[in-house]
Amino acid sequence: MLILELYIFVLAGFVGYMVITKVPPLLHTPLMSATNAISGISLVGSMAAAGSHRGTIATILGFVAVVCATTNIVGGFLITDRMLKMFKRDVPKK
Repeated sequence: MLILELYIFVLAGFVGYMVITKVPPLLHTPLMSATNAISGISLVGSMAAAGSHRGTIATILGFVAVVCATTNIVGGFLITDRMLKMFKRDVPKK
């Protein structure tokens, strides 16, 4: 059981790292980057909880956690995309 928990922790850390590296660092404060990493870790943990087969309540709560963490990550990337659009220069029309 300890090996499985260690595996989930390492996988969650990897997902959190990937979430942070895909966001341009010039647009995010360290706090926002840390929040995205925590959301990635929460997503992996909630997927493990949803698929643990420990009862209906655990599966339902795991599913709700997956939805919430995914919404948080997608929202972070949408905000980043919106910020990137604000910094684009307008191309003069000929």
